[in-house]
Amino acid sequence: MQTLPMLHAPDGTAYQISGPDTAPCVILIHGLGLASGLWDAHLGAFEGVRVLRYDLYGHGDSSPAPRTADLRLFADQIAGLMDHLHIHQAHIIGFSIGGMINRRFAMDYPERVASLAILNSPHNRGSEGQTAVENRARTVRNQGAFATFDAALQRWFTPDYLTTGTGPAHVRTWREQVDAESYAQTAWVLAHGVRELIAPDPPLYVPALVMTCENDSGSTPDMSRDIASEIAGAQLQIVPRLQHLGLMEDPHAFTAPLLRFLKDHTE
Repeated sequence: MQTLPMLHAPDGTAYQISGPDTAPCVILIHGLGLASGLWDAHLGAFEGVRVLRYDLYGHGDSSPAPRTADLRLFADQIAGLMDHLHIHQAHIIGFSIGGMINRRFAMDYPERVASLAILNSPHNRGSEGQTAVENRARTVRNQGAFATFDAALQRWFTPDYLTTGTGPAHVRTWREQVDAESYAQTAWVLAHGVRELIAPDPPLYVPALVMTCENDSGSTPDMSRDIASEIAGAQLQIVPRLQHLGLMEDPHAFTAPLLRFLKDHTE
């Protein structure tokens, strides 16, 4: 597949775009500490659509956040990128914090959302789980982006893949690229931002696919069921066996249902 150039929007957002200008647009959002390369193994499946992927502020090749990070900052980042590229509406696929960002975007810019795919994204964690995630964010603030890295890999990949797969090395490279301050702020957004997404106000009225993996301990099947229950008509799919970064271990397990969902809402 042809390597696309990395372009930059006026606010410093790094992005790549491919596909026909007149086709429906699909926007891909990566997770905390990752980069737009997360979607490398998926891109070939997205035929007949215009695909836009980008790096969150302070990640990959994007500039640091222009103001203190919160979910609205990242929602505004998408809006600014769409304005720059003259894209009125898009199907927005978000992984992990990306599935928080696309929900916030749908609340703030509902007319610009054709559909949402919310992948391995957290929701109401309960008091104990919420405290644990906020404590990890504080550790990152105090000790740096790699303070929680090794433990995260254990949560994100199955044991066999962790020792034989290429994903962990990519994740390490992406983590090395992050701006330290932006990462610390974004880690806090991941921890704290779910509070504004529970029982969303305004409510979400948009076609939605909610997915996670059976053994994702941070974005559990119950969380995905709760997210789906709060979006009228949302579809729910649980991928067997895999953990948080299952979309790297088995890309087809995600692209196949995503393509079916997009086909239903682009024809």
